[in-house]
This record gives sequence, structure tokens and C-alpha cells, in this order.
Amino acid sequence: MKKGLKILLIIVFIAAVAGSLFYMFKTSSKENAVYETAELTVRDISTKAVATGTVKPREVIEIKPNISGVITQIHVKEGETVQNGALIATLKVIPNVGSLNAAQQQINSAKITLNNEQIQFNRTKSLFDQGVLPKKDYDAALATYQMAQQNLKAAQNDYKIAQTGIAPGLEKYATTQIRATISGMILSIPVEIGNTVQEINNFSVGTTIATMADVNQMIFEGNVDEADVGKLKEGMALKIMIGALPDENFIGNLNYISPSGVETNGIVQFEIKADVNLKEDVFLRANYSANAEVILSEVNNVLAIESAHIRYDDLGKPYVEILKPGTEKYDSPVYQKKILELGLSDGVYTEVKSGLKKDDKVKIFNTDLEEKKGGSPHANR
Repeated sequence: MKKGLKILLIIVFIAAVAGSLFYMFKTSSKENAVYETAELTVRDISTKAVATGTVKPREVIEIKPNISGVITQIHVKEGETVQNGALIATLKVIPNVGSLNAAQQQINSAKITLNNEQIQFNRTKSLFDQGVLPKKDYDAALATYQMAQQNLKAAQNDYKIAQTGIAPGLEKYATTQIRATISGMILSIPVEIGNTVQEINNFSVGTTIATMADVNQMIFEGNVDEADVGKLKEGMALKIMIGALPDENFIGNLNYISPSGVETNGIVQFEIKADVNLKEDVFLRANYSANAEVILSEVNNVLAIESAHIRYDDLGKPYVEILKPGTEKYDSPVYQKKILELGLSDGVYTEVKSGLKKDDKVKIFNTDLEEKKGGSPHANR
């Protein structure tokens, strides 16, 4: 029994050794698997912060009336460029019954006062002519009479203003003529002829008759994430790209970074503003959607490798394996490990400060192995 067991164990051992030898033979008889390699490039690398926003005029002016009324004429159109003081619209005042009645009562009162002062003046003048009263009494009566005349004229003017909105003799300064307060372009006219408009005062924001802006002074206004805002400084250059003008890029200069962020959908964003350097042959419309790139750091003409090819050892040091020169024709190409000193990375490419040369061929990891089908045992990408 023991002898039979010993023989069985020997047979099993021999079978295991034979199987191992057979596996090794089959494995060694296979043609060598090969890796692709990548070449290094010389390129510019930069890191950027991206802001989304709009391009708009530096300042938009709303033209509003200082008297209520109905629009009878509009003298400009949207997109038209006008000078400061140009006539925008004309209003017709809607008389207020209460104001008209009060103005009429002032006229009646002024007439009564004037009539009394005239009687008094005529009496004083008669006595003065007879030598009964001194000159100073005559002068006082004359001044009072003239003041009563002026008060009647003022009351009549007030009635005219309440009725038409225009004071006699001051037609060219009439508030019914709405004029531009700056030189610039008419951006919008949100009213039409026949619309009633409300004056601007302490109790009302008033009705906007037109919006204007100097379109030669445009700014980019957008938002950046809190992860990038700490890297920004006023004076930085921006590259502004406008969706409606895909073939045009504009340069801007950062001049404002908000000191306070606003949370939107769980992300804190900060507002930024930048002056836009305009081009003479390109017209920028107000409120174009735009994206802006701010270059945070940049290196030029440096040796670079695709970031995906870099690996890290147990100590956290970056490395790659390169094809040893002269072994590319061997059945088993030799790859050498190279520790790298890295620089700036944009996420796709990384600067290589030391460890590699321009003509090194870097082994690409994490790719499917290809069976050797003749020719060179490795392939260049």
C-alpha cells in the first residue's frame, strides 16, 4: 500500500514537471509581443483659466423723460449713431385736470390782486401828481402794481405748462423734446408712437424711451471659478472668443476682479471685467456671448511628452521607459527606465526638464500587445 502511494506521488511529480516544461517550451516558441512607441515634441505649453460671459458696452445710458405724456414722434432708429443733444422723441403732455384747475385758480386770484393794486396805484399816482404824497410812496405803489402784473403773467405761464408742457418763450428747452445725453449708438427703442410714458422722479423710475451706448468702448464681463480666481491679477491679457464670430479673436486687458463670489449650482464664481481691444473692420454687437482665456503660466519651445505616457514609481517619482538605441532590430527590444524632471503641464502635454532627449522613443503603456507579424519588433506611432 505504501509502495503504491509512493509510486503515485512520483508519477504526479513527473507529470507536473513535464507540464511546466511543455508550457515554458510553448511560451518561448511564441513570437515576441511588441509595444508602440511615442516621440517627444518641441512645443509651447500654457495653463489657462476660462471665463464665460458677454461682450457689452462699458456704459449703457437709459433715456427717460422728466415729464409724463404720450409719444407723438420718434426721430431715430435702432443702430443709428447720434450726437449728444440729438432729438430722440417728442411727447405730448396729457393735461392733469387737478393741475389745470389749480393753475386757473391762480390766474383768477392774480387778476383780482392786480385789479386791486391797479386801483391803489392810480389813487397814489393822483395824489403824487397833486404833490400830496412823497416820491417814495409813489415808487412803492408802482412796484407793488408791477409785481401784481408779473404774478398774473407767471400764473398764465403755469397754466400753459400744465396744459401743453411747454413754457412760452422756452420752446427749445421744452421737456416734451427728449434728447440724447451722450454721443453714441441707439441700442434699443422699447416704446412706440402712441405709448404713454411716465416721468422719472423721486417716486418713479420712469419709462425708458431709448438705450444708448458708446460702442467704441466695449468690455468683456464674465465669471471664473474660485479655483482659478486666486491666480488672476489685474493687467493680465485675455484672449476673447465670440461664438457669433468664430474666425475672429480679440485681446483684452483684465481690469476688475470681484472681491466677492456668488454661488451658482453649488459652484462659487467671481465676476471679472476686461477692456476689449477692438478691430476697425469688425463690428461688435452688444451682448454677444463670449469666452475668455487667461494665460496663467507659459513656457515656449520646450521638450514635451504626452502626459498619458508618464508613470510614477513607489516613491512618487515620474519615469518612462525608452527604447534602447541599437536594440530595435532585436527579437527582444530593450527598454530602459528613465527618471524625469517635469515642468509645466496643460493636462495633455508636460514639459520635460531633464531625463530625455529629443530623439528618444518612449514606450507606450496600457496598450494592447500586438503579435509579431514580421518586420521590426516594435512600431512607431
